[in-house]
Amino acid sequence: MIEILFEDGEALVINKPAGLSVDRPRRGGPCLADHWEQLKLGFQRPPMPAHRLDTDTSGCLLLARNPKALKRFNKTFEDRAVGKSYLAVLDGHPAGEAGRIEMALSKISSAEKGWRMIAAKKGKNAISHWELLEKIGEGDRTRSLIRFHPETGRTHQLRVHALQGLGKPLLGDPVYGPVRGENRGAGRTMLHAETITIEREGKPDITAYAPFPEDFVRAGLSAPEQPPAPPTRATLAEDG
Repeated sequence: MIEILFEDGEALVINKPAGLSVDRPRRGGPCLADHWEQLKLGFQRPPMPAHRLDTDTSGCLLLARNPKALKRFNKTFEDRAVGKSYLAVLDGHPAGEAGRIEMALSKISSAEKGWRMIAAKKGKNAISHWELLEKIGEGDRTRSLIRFHPETGRTHQLRVHALQGLGKPLLGDPVYGPVRGENRGAGRTMLHAETITIEREGKPDITAYAPFPEDFVRAGLSAPEQPPAPPTRATLAEDG
């Protein structure tokens, strides 16, 4: 059963499990469509994803319960008016305790390595704000718990910003980690969509919080305090 974090007549926010693809994988395997009957919750039609999370990423995923709501939510994401926070386990320690990463990203592909995102001047601009929550370990076995507030929503944004902005990959990342194709140190890329907030005219805000994942605990990290509602783009811009 998938945990439901928020529900009303036009929206659901679910706690997407790690390993569950939003779209049906070309090679087959579990995906969100396998759970449509559970997620109808009395409606005739299944809900529709308003955005995407990587298969490995757990946490808050917004679903629209009708086409009109989906159109409004899509516009909200396009306008960058969605407040989001993510928790990430860094494979190492960053320099500093907080900051802002602005780095344009572009997709490249090769027969040898497949596709991935890289920093590129001609790419699409991507902005992430981050703060260090916890550091553990010594020597070559160090890990850090980072909270990201992405201002944009580019493909693999936080994974590339971790590697090229903070100088360390996310723990378990098989694409941007130390050895491509291997989840070294973890069973998945350690990224969790912690919170999501959407303001709605004439209706209460959509706001949801996905609890700290068990595999983050097994990796030695401690659950942080639940944050306040994540900032929107306007708030982040004001904070610099």
